[in-house]
Amino acid sequence: MDGRYMEPLTVDDLARAAGLSRGHFSAEFRRTYGEPPHVYLLTRRLERAAALLRNTDWSVAEICMAVGLSSVGSFTTSFARMFGRTPTEYRAAYPPAAEQAIIPACVLRVYGRPKHRTFREDTGDAGS
Repeated sequence: MDGRYMEPLTVDDLARAAGLSRGHFSAEFRRTYGEPPHVYLLTRRLERAAALLRNTDWSVAEICMAVGLSSVGSFTTSFARMFGRTPTEYRAAYPPAAEQAIIPACVLRVYGRPKHRTFREDTGDAGS
């Protein structure tokens, strides 16, 4: 579930992958992780959505779809229940994603160099 949270997974799919009946899978999952599989999956999706809200400028709808949810309304309600604010309010509490962009040092050096060199290049007699 952690690696494929964006796919439309159901408890039946998970149980089938584990080779267990739906009931047995759900009971064992709850015993092991302390919550039902659908709650665990929703939590992973919402955690990923929170990271995307902090680190991208994607719309709320794009993030909703990217984490495997299909209803923006349900996403907003679940997100607010988990984080105490709507996705839009959550994003507003963090600096814009553009301010967090990491620019490689080589790119900074290339674009940070002066446009015109001045050491003996303006006179044409660099060799004298």
